[in-house]
Amino acid sequence: MRTAEENGDYKQMEQLILEALCDEKRSGRPAEFTPEQICQIVAIGCEKPEDSDRPISHWTARELADEAIKRGIVTDISPRSAGRFFKRCGP
Repeated sequence: MRTAEENGDYKQMEQLILEALCDEKRSGRPAEFTPEQICQIVAIGCEKPEDSDRPISHWTARELADEAIKRGIVTDISPRSAGRFFKRCGP
C-alpha cells in the first residue's frame, strides 16, 4: 500500500498533518476569554494610562480590568485575571 506522499495526494497529506497537530479535547472548564480578548487586554497595558483618561502613571490590575470592560472587550473580568494576562504576556 502506497502512502499519501508516494501517491502525491497533497490534500490527504494536509489533512493528516492537520489531524496530527490539532489538540485533543481537554477535561476541565473551558476557557473564559478568547486569545483575541487576551491580546487586547495586554495591548491596553502597553498604552499610557493618561491616553485613556486615567489619572495614574502605571496600570494596576484593577484599572486594566476596568478599562477592558469600558472598551467592551469583555463584559466582566476580575482584576486578578487581567493582571495575570498582562504579567504572563506583557513586557
